[in-house]
Order: sequence, then structure tokens, then C-alpha cells
Amino acid sequence: MALPSIRRSGDTMLTPRPRAFDALYEQMEQLVNAAFAGTPTEMPWVPAADVGETDDAYVIEAELPGLKKNEVDVSLHDRELTITGEVKERESRGLRHRKQRRTGRFEYRVYLPGDIDAERVDANLADGVLTVTVPKATTEKDRHVEVKG
Repeated sequence: MALPSIRRSGDTMLTPRPRAFDALYEQMEQLVNAAFAGTPTEMPWVPAADVGETDDAYVIEAELPGLKKNEVDVSLHDRELTITGEVKERESRGLRHRKQRRTGRFEYRVYLPGDIDAERVDANLADGVLTVTVPKATTEKDRHVEVKG
């Protein structure tokens, strides 16, 4: 069974937003955030992630550079996998000319298309990439039942 495609926020249905405009979008986001400063909640951002499928599992790889394992939460409810956490703003010295690294709360969600084995989910954070492996549920193979009597 093929997985549904996952879009990053900011991408359109026809074509992804060119990465050259990321700095412009970041500046616009900062202006909007400054205009609405004091609002009770800030929307979480979505980390870049790939979702793949093998014969026996779904594999999700999310880019989370600089985070430690205790700063990331992975949860599974029914077939919805959620990855959440927060990237803290680093203390800067001197004048900052450009800010492109994302900070604040993040949240990534994906619905897995088939039955899964929630008891065997594995998550590993290494080199800034969180890899979550969600095994598919095993189905009993057909077997022949002998009729006695």
C-alpha cells in the first residue's frame, strides 16, 4: 500500500515553494509575529521529514539538528504518528544580520495508511535526524485445518 504524499507548510499543490524565498518568508513571519506580539499561542512549525515504506515497516525521518533525545517527544495514537518538541533560541552576542534557523515549538504529524504494531515502534535520534520505525502488523498466514471425525 502506498503512502499519501506529505506536504511541508508553505508548499502548494502544484509546486513546492522555492527555497530561495525562505529568507523572505522568514522576515514576513517575523513582521507578522511582531504585529501580533502578546497573542496567547504561537503556531508550531513543521520540520522537514521523509516518510517511506518497506515490506515490513513505515519509516519516518525528520530533520531535528541540535536537539537531544529528551527534547523530542514521539507519540502514536491509532495510526497517527506525532513528533513534537521545541528548539530554544540561542543567546546571541553582537548584532545578528540574518536569522534563518527555526526556533520555538515544532509539530509533525502523519497518518500511516495500514495496520501497525504499536508495541514495536522504535525511535532513534542520531546526527540531527530522528528516525522512527513503525512495524506493520503481521497477519497470520493461511493454513490448512484438518477435519477430524
